[in-house]
Amino acid sequence: MKKLITGMGVTAALLLALTACSSSGDNGQADGVDAAIVAQVDAALAELDGQVLSLGPNGETPSGFETTELTDEEVAQIQAGGYTAAIVMHYSGNDWSTAQIEGLKAEFARLGVEVVAVTDADFKPEKQVSDIETVMALNPDIIVSIPTDPVATSAAFKKAAAAGIKIVFMDNVPADMVGGEDYVSVVSADNKGNGVVSAHLFAKALNGKGKIGLIYHDADFFVTKQRYDGFKETLSQYPNIEIVEEKGIGGPDFAGDAQAAATAMLTKHADLDGIWGVWDVPAEGIMAAAREAGRTDLKIATQDLGTNVAIQLAKNELIVGLGAQRPYDQGVAEARLAAAAVIGKTGLPNFVALGALPVSHDNVLEAWKTVYNADAPASVKNAFVK
Repeated sequence: MKKLITGMGVTAALLLALTACSSSGDNGQADGVDAAIVAQVDAALAELDGQVLSLGPNGETPSGFETTELTDEEVAQIQAGGYTAAIVMHYSGNDWSTAQIEGLKAEFARLGVEVVAVTDADFKPEKQVSDIETVMALNPDIIVSIPTDPVATSAAFKKAAAAGIKIVFMDNVPADMVGGEDYVSVVSADNKGNGVVSAHLFAKALNGKGKIGLIYHDADFFVTKQRYDGFKETLSQYPNIEIVEEKGIGGPDFAGDAQAAATAMLTKHADLDGIWGVWDVPAEGIMAAAREAGRTDLKIATQDLGTNVAIQLAKNELIVGLGAQRPYDQGVAEARLAAAAVIGKTGLPNFVALGALPVSHDNVLEAWKTVYNADAPASVKNAFVK
């Protein structure tokens, strides 16, 4: 397994990188820097270091990554069991999903658990229900999944649980399912914290003033709502930043939907200074709309360190900051919890969350390694401008 790169030392180092160039006049910081805004943001990010702001889907207090560790004896017991697992994704192909799957596969391989299926529902609940039924025919001991819709998928997940399959969820949980009873645990990023981080970095890039739009996820999806709530609550600390319009998108073409929403906003509000997107794929659509409108000066904040937004951060263009998850490590934690449940380990945490990671131009290369446990790809490295 790749080494986990977490802890306050790494995060603190990244925060230092974030503040190192706080007086620059580039796209990440408006001309005529307001020192008070810079100080406010830097202090807020430093205070956030090491904290998790999110509660679980049912109000659970978060446990840390360290609570998922297994003893040598437990690992040996799992390896001797000949267990199997299926990974049932909401959608795949983006960097977050890829990293989750890689983390899961690597840890399951270490534990001797065979992955018998990886499915992609294309964010369609009816497809995910079918996927659950398909993998159940393989009789896996474990399912790791993220429900596309908490209501529409609930019956299928309940059926899997009733069949004795140990289920661990990523981020979101189905309706009317109870942690520790119907499923083992849910593992998430600090999504509220990521919304808070993106708001502070956005405020810094806007120099504490301006007009902005919001593009949010228009669905009953616990983690994206947390991001939205964290962002809006935090932005209220900057009274000279005005939200002039909000638009929801439902997918599955999140980039295309966000591009259409952003285009409408830019047409209606010629003086718009920035747009917030709920994660990196919608942010890609916002970038496309900005380029199409000739608004390369637009400032965009988001969550999740995908390749395309990382390239823009490296270039110091359009994307001004984001709150990043740690999807690889989340996958590792999910695999451990599921395997522990299969061998009958008790006292497992119902909700595990990994802290938010602030990312700007200045620390994007270091942050990539923290998020993905690998060096930034050439496309990001070669785009970096000092």
